[in-house]
Amino acid sequence: MTTPDTLMLPARPEPIALPVDKTAVIVIDMQNAYASPGGYLDLAGFDISGAAAVIDKIKDVLDVARGAGMPVIYFQNGWDSDYVEAGGPGSPNFHKSNALKTMRARPELQGKLLARGGWDYELVDALKPQPGDIQLHKTRYSGFFNSQLDSVLRSRGVRHLVFVGIATNVCVESTLRDGFFLEYFGTVLEDATHQAGPDFVQKAALYNIETFFGWVSTTADFKGAVGQQQPLSSRTSA
Repeated sequence: MTTPDTLMLPARPEPIALPVDKTAVIVIDMQNAYASPGGYLDLAGFDISGAAAVIDKIKDVLDVARGAGMPVIYFQNGWDSDYVEAGGPGSPNFHKSNALKTMRARPELQGKLLARGGWDYELVDALKPQPGDIQLHKTRYSGFFNSQLDSVLRSRGVRHLVFVGIATNVCVESTLRDGFFLEYFGTVLEDATHQAGPDFVQKAALYNIETFFGWVSTTADFKGAVGQQQPLSSRTSA
Protein backbone atom coordinates (compact mmCIF):
# COMPACT_ATOMS: atom_id res chain seq x y z
CA MET A 1 0.00 0.00 0.00
CA THR A 2 1.33 3.47 -0.87
CA THR A 3 0.74 6.88 0.66
CA PRO A 4 1.24 10.38 -0.82
CA ASP A 5 4.81 10.26 0.51
CA THR A 6 5.51 6.79 -0.90
CA LEU A 7 6.52 6.34 -4.53
CA MET A 8 6.39 3.20 -6.65
CA LEU A 9 9.69 2.74 -8.45
CA PRO A 10 9.61 0.46 -11.52
CA ALA A 11 12.24 -2.21 -10.92
CA ARG A 12 13.21 -5.82 -11.38
CA PRO A 13 12.08 -8.33 -10.26
CA GLU A 14 9.05 -6.22 -9.29
CA PRO A 15 8.30 -2.55 -8.52
CA ILE A 16 9.36 -1.39 -5.08
CA ALA A 17 7.74 1.19 -2.83
CA LEU A 18 10.07 4.03 -1.80
CA PRO A 19 8.94 6.09 1.21
CA VAL A 20 10.46 9.50 0.42
CA ASP A 21 11.35 10.29 4.02
CA LYS A 22 12.99 6.88 4.53
CA THR A 23 15.12 6.73 1.35
CA ALA A 24 18.71 7.83 0.77
CA VAL A 25 20.90 7.78 -2.33
CA ILE A 26 24.30 6.16 -1.76
CA VAL A 27 27.09 7.29 -4.10
CA ILE A 28 29.82 4.66 -4.14
CA ASP A 29 33.44 5.66 -4.78
CA MET A 30 33.07 8.21 -7.57
CA GLN A 31 36.71 9.12 -7.15
CA ASN A 32 39.48 10.00 -9.56
CA ALA A 33 40.94 6.60 -8.77
CA TYR A 34 38.04 4.84 -10.43
CA ALA A 35 36.66 7.28 -12.98
CA SER A 36 39.41 9.63 -14.23
CA PRO A 37 42.23 9.16 -16.74
CA GLY A 38 45.44 8.77 -14.76
CA GLY A 39 43.62 7.32 -11.77
CA TYR A 40 44.31 3.95 -10.18
CA LEU A 41 42.03 1.87 -12.44
CA ASP A 42 43.39 3.51 -15.56
CA LEU A 43 47.00 3.00 -14.43
CA ALA A 44 46.25 -0.62 -13.54
CA GLY A 45 45.01 -1.28 -17.08
CA PHE A 46 41.23 -1.38 -16.53
CA ASP A 47 38.81 0.08 -19.07
CA ILE A 48 37.24 3.23 -17.62
CA SER A 49 35.71 4.44 -20.88
CA GLY A 50 32.18 3.96 -19.56
CA ALA A 51 32.70 6.10 -16.48
CA ALA A 52 31.95 9.45 -18.15
CA ALA A 53 28.42 8.40 -19.13
CA VAL A 54 27.79 7.11 -15.62
CA ILE A 55 28.90 10.43 -14.13
CA ASP A 56 26.26 12.23 -16.21
CA LYS A 57 23.57 9.76 -15.06
CA ILE A 58 24.57 10.17 -11.42
CA LYS A 59 24.36 13.96 -11.69
CA ASP A 60 20.77 13.62 -12.88
CA VAL A 61 19.92 11.20 -10.07
CA LEU A 62 21.40 13.45 -7.38
CA ASP A 63 19.61 16.54 -8.66
CA VAL A 64 16.29 14.70 -8.48
CA ALA A 65 17.03 13.16 -5.07
CA ARG A 66 18.01 16.48 -3.53
CA GLY A 67 14.91 18.09 -5.01
CA ALA A 68 12.76 15.51 -3.23
CA GLY A 69 14.61 15.99 0.06
CA MET A 70 16.35 12.61 0.04
CA PRO A 71 19.73 12.45 1.80
CA VAL A 72 22.73 11.98 -0.50
CA ILE A 73 25.61 10.03 1.03
CA TYR A 74 28.99 9.89 -0.68
CA PHE A 75 31.57 7.19 0.00
CA GLN A 76 35.29 7.46 -0.65
CA ASN A 77 37.38 4.32 -0.55
CA GLY A 78 41.01 4.36 0.50
CA TRP A 79 43.49 4.37 3.31
CA ASP A 80 45.84 6.53 5.34
CA SER A 81 49.01 7.68 3.61
CA ASP A 82 51.03 4.88 5.24
CA TYR A 83 48.42 2.26 4.24
CA VAL A 84 48.06 0.97 7.79
CA GLU A 85 44.29 0.83 7.28
CA ALA A 86 44.80 -1.36 4.21
CA GLY A 87 46.10 -4.23 6.33
CA GLY A 88 49.41 -6.04 6.12
CA PRO A 89 50.22 -9.52 4.78
CA GLY A 90 47.92 -10.99 7.43
CA SER A 91 44.91 -9.33 5.78
CA PRO A 92 43.21 -10.77 2.70
CA ASN A 93 42.83 -7.17 1.51
CA PHE A 94 46.63 -6.96 1.19
CA HIS A 95 46.54 -9.87 -1.24
CA LYS A 96 43.33 -9.11 -3.17
CA SER A 97 43.33 -5.32 -3.54
CA ASN A 98 44.35 -4.49 -7.10
CA ALA A 99 45.50 -1.06 -5.97
CA LEU A 100 47.91 -2.53 -3.44
CA LYS A 101 49.12 -5.12 -5.92
CA THR A 102 49.68 -2.42 -8.55
CA MET A 103 51.82 -0.38 -6.15
CA ARG A 104 53.89 -3.43 -5.24
CA ALA A 105 54.46 -4.13 -8.93
CA ARG A 106 55.18 -0.47 -9.70
CA PRO A 107 57.01 1.04 -6.71
CA GLU A 108 56.98 4.51 -8.30
CA LEU A 109 53.22 4.61 -7.56
CA GLN A 110 53.64 3.88 -3.86
CA GLY A 111 51.71 6.43 -1.83
CA LYS A 112 49.79 7.75 -4.84
CA LEU A 113 46.89 5.31 -5.15
CA LEU A 114 43.82 5.72 -2.91
CA ALA A 115 45.73 7.55 -0.19
CA ARG A 116 43.65 10.08 1.71
CA GLY A 117 44.71 13.61 0.89
CA GLY A 118 45.82 12.71 -2.61
CA TRP A 119 44.23 13.45 -5.99
CA ASP A 120 43.46 9.78 -6.60
CA TYR A 121 41.29 9.63 -3.47
CA GLU A 122 39.27 12.76 -4.24
CA LEU A 123 35.80 12.72 -5.75
CA VAL A 124 35.57 13.62 -9.44
CA ASP A 125 35.00 17.32 -10.04
CA ALA A 126 31.64 16.79 -11.71
CA LEU A 127 30.18 15.15 -8.61
CA LYS A 128 31.35 17.36 -5.79
CA PRO A 129 29.03 17.19 -2.75
CA GLN A 130 26.51 19.97 -2.18
CA PRO A 131 25.63 21.60 1.15
CA GLY A 132 23.73 19.10 3.23
CA ASP A 133 25.25 16.03 1.56
CA ILE A 134 27.12 13.54 3.73
CA GLN A 135 30.64 12.18 3.07
CA LEU A 136 31.91 8.95 4.62
CA HIS A 137 35.22 7.08 4.40
CA LYS A 138 35.58 3.33 3.98
CA THR A 139 38.61 1.07 4.05
CA ARG A 140 37.09 -2.04 2.46
CA TYR A 141 34.64 -2.77 -0.33
CA SER A 142 31.48 -2.58 1.77
CA GLY A 143 30.33 0.82 2.98
CA PHE A 144 28.99 -0.82 6.14
CA PHE A 145 32.39 -2.17 7.24
CA ASN A 146 33.91 -0.11 10.07
CA SER A 147 32.05 3.03 9.00
CA GLN A 148 29.34 5.28 10.44
CA LEU A 149 26.87 4.42 7.69
CA ASP A 150 24.49 2.32 9.79
CA SER A 151 24.23 4.92 12.56
CA VAL A 152 23.86 7.78 10.04
CA LEU A 153 20.98 5.97 8.36
CA ARG A 154 19.23 4.85 11.54
CA SER A 155 19.43 8.31 13.07
CA ARG A 156 17.49 9.60 10.05
CA GLY A 157 15.00 6.74 9.94
CA VAL A 158 16.29 5.58 6.54
CA ARG A 159 15.46 2.01 5.50
CA HIS A 160 15.63 2.24 1.69
CA LEU A 161 18.91 2.74 -0.18
CA VAL A 162 19.30 3.67 -3.85
CA PHE A 163 22.79 2.87 -5.14
CA VAL A 164 24.86 4.55 -7.85
CA GLY A 165 28.62 4.45 -8.44
CA ILE A 166 31.60 2.16 -9.00
CA ALA A 167 32.11 -0.79 -9.17
CA THR A 168 28.86 -2.68 -9.62
CA ASN A 169 30.18 -6.13 -8.75
CA VAL A 170 32.50 -5.10 -5.92
CA CYS A 171 31.80 -2.06 -3.76
CA VAL A 172 28.21 -1.45 -4.88
CA GLU A 173 27.13 -5.07 -4.55
CA SER A 174 28.95 -5.71 -1.27
CA THR A 175 27.45 -2.61 0.36
CA LEU A 176 23.95 -3.51 -0.81
CA ARG A 177 24.47 -7.09 0.33
CA ASP A 178 25.59 -6.04 3.82
CA GLY A 179 22.60 -3.69 3.96
CA PHE A 180 20.31 -6.63 3.16
CA PHE A 181 21.60 -8.45 6.22
CA LEU A 182 20.87 -5.35 8.32
CA GLU A 183 17.28 -5.12 7.02
CA TYR A 184 17.79 -2.32 4.49
CA PHE A 185 16.00 -2.38 1.14
CA GLY A 186 18.58 -1.86 -1.61
CA THR A 187 18.00 -0.80 -5.22
CA VAL A 188 20.71 -0.33 -7.86
CA LEU A 189 20.22 2.05 -10.79
CA GLU A 190 21.93 -0.06 -13.41
CA ASP A 191 22.86 2.71 -15.86
CA ALA A 192 24.25 4.86 -13.05
CA THR A 193 26.77 2.22 -12.02
CA HIS A 194 29.97 1.23 -13.81
CA GLN A 195 31.92 -1.98 -14.04
CA ALA A 196 35.46 -1.73 -15.44
CA GLY A 197 35.43 -5.07 -17.15
CA PRO A 198 33.55 -7.34 -19.56
CA ASP A 199 29.80 -6.75 -19.94
CA PHE A 200 29.02 -10.16 -18.49
CA VAL A 201 30.47 -9.08 -15.13
CA GLN A 202 28.01 -6.19 -14.89
CA LYS A 203 25.14 -8.44 -15.95
CA ALA A 204 26.12 -11.13 -13.45
CA ALA A 205 26.25 -8.62 -10.60
CA LEU A 206 22.84 -7.20 -11.49
CA TYR A 207 21.37 -10.70 -11.80
CA ASN A 208 22.70 -11.58 -8.37
CA ILE A 209 21.25 -8.41 -6.86
CA GLU A 210 17.79 -8.69 -8.37
CA THR A 211 17.53 -12.42 -7.66
CA PHE A 212 18.81 -12.53 -4.09
CA PHE A 213 19.57 -9.22 -2.40
CA GLY A 214 17.58 -6.32 -3.81
CA TRP A 215 16.13 -4.59 -6.83
CA VAL A 216 17.41 -3.14 -10.09
CA SER A 217 16.03 0.00 -11.73
CA THR A 218 17.17 2.77 -14.08
CA THR A 219 17.94 6.47 -13.94
CA ALA A 220 14.92 7.27 -16.15
CA ASP A 221 12.54 5.33 -13.91
CA PHE A 222 13.98 6.97 -10.79
CA LYS A 223 13.62 10.43 -12.32
CA GLY A 224 10.09 9.61 -13.46
CA ALA A 225 9.01 8.38 -10.04
CA VAL A 226 10.82 10.93 -7.87
CA GLY A 227 11.22 13.96 -10.12
CA GLN A 228 7.79 15.47 -9.49
CA GLN A 229 7.98 15.01 -5.75
CA GLN A 230 8.06 18.17 -3.66
CA PRO A 231 10.64 18.33 -0.85
CA LEU A 232 9.26 17.14 2.48
CA SER A 233 10.10 20.50 4.05
CA SER A 234 7.81 22.39 1.69
CA ARG A 235 4.97 19.94 2.18
CA THR A 236 5.17 19.97 5.95
CA SER A 237 5.23 23.77 6.09
CA ALA A 238 2.36 24.23 3.64
